[in-house]
Amino acid sequence: MDLRLGDLVQTKKKHPCGTDRWTIIRVGADIKIKCQGCGRIVMLERPEFEKRLKKILAHGPEEANG
Repeated sequence: MDLRLGDLVQTKKKHPCGTDRWTIIRVGADIKIKCQGCGRIVMLERPEFEKRLKKILAHGPEEANG
């Protein structure tokens, strides 16, 4: 799955604050996401994150090569 820093994603279930939109702030074996509603930061293992992901709404900025 093509995940980048700064991607805006939508999850299948809503966060208790009422939003289902998150920004990816760390990518690796674990994915760290920040809630767009309340600012809560959550870290999930990649397989768990991919299971909860509904769709990528917008990609973050491209990384500069070299």
